[in-house]
Amino acid sequence: MPSGLAALLDDVAGIAKLAAASIDDVGAAAGKASAKAAGVVVDDTAVTPRYVTGLSPARELPIIWKIALGSIRNKLLILLPAALILSAFAPWAITPLLMCGGAYLCFEGAEKLMEAFGGGHHEVAEAVVDDPASLEATKVSGAIRTDLILSAEIMAIALADVADSPIITQGIVLALVGLGITVGVYGVVGLIVKMDDIGLHLAQGGSAALRGLGRGLVKAMPVVMDVISTVGTAAMLWVGGGILVHGAHELGFAWPDDVIHHASVAAGSALPFGGAVVSWIVTAIGSAIVGVLVGAVLAVIVHQVGKLRRKPAEGGVAH
Repeated sequence: MPSGLAALLDDVAGIAKLAAASIDDVGAAAGKASAKAAGVVVDDTAVTPRYVTGLSPARELPIIWKIALGSIRNKLLILLPAALILSAFAPWAITPLLMCGGAYLCFEGAEKLMEAFGGGHHEVAEAVVDDPASLEATKVSGAIRTDLILSAEIMAIALADVADSPIITQGIVLALVGLGITVGVYGVVGLIVKMDDIGLHLAQGGSAALRGLGRGLVKAMPVVMDVISTVGTAAMLWVGGGILVHGAHELGFAWPDDVIHHASVAAGSALPFGGAVVSWIVTAIGSAIVGVLVGAVLAVIVHQVGKLRRKPAEGGVAH
């Protein structure tokens, strides 16, 4: 009897160790996948605040909450099941789909560069809506649609990183990544959109130091938003280009990845210290260059197709 109890306790201990190891593996995989999705996360953080512009400050946080709930629905109810079905029945499609998403990121990043250098604006002006409730609903639905695209990229990147894991592990990792990134993104967005209000409140009372801090926050917010937008554009090009380079390598086109890898190794080896950082920077720059080139080609194609589609419509109106 004691020996049986000891054996049972040994089994329980073994199961506990296995469970702990599994939790560690899931946590590590979720953290790694989240890090790889950083570029999309930065872009998501940069894009979302514009959906509360022009609305009452009292409605900013409720609107962000609605968008966050929509984002969770996108990730857990739509994208997570689709990702698991894809992984179970068509794992060969993960890399091509991921590359399609990477190309979209490159396209978006290139368009933002074109706008920054005076190459046109691709955003469509919003219709004027007099009813605040209708305007809010329009903003929320638009933000959730945009989030679906960005969330699909995040989930695809995470799925590609755990594609060889058991299906249960994949589901847990994707759920953790989806929830963690949603909380992080919309928590930061909420802080960003209320930062000027916090600064204004501090500037209106308290000590001279607090008033100075408040004025500093109010003045700094436009700069912060510009920095976030710039970092978001760079991250899209870097991440999108990297996805295309690594995907091409997996599909048998190894030379872009090899060129960037050899350049990063050579740059890192040329310095007596900081070689790893330099190698990473060279890799990121190489990926971003690929992203700019691919994105620029796609942007030109999309713009030309748009012009061709508008010409028949304009001709029809003229007649």
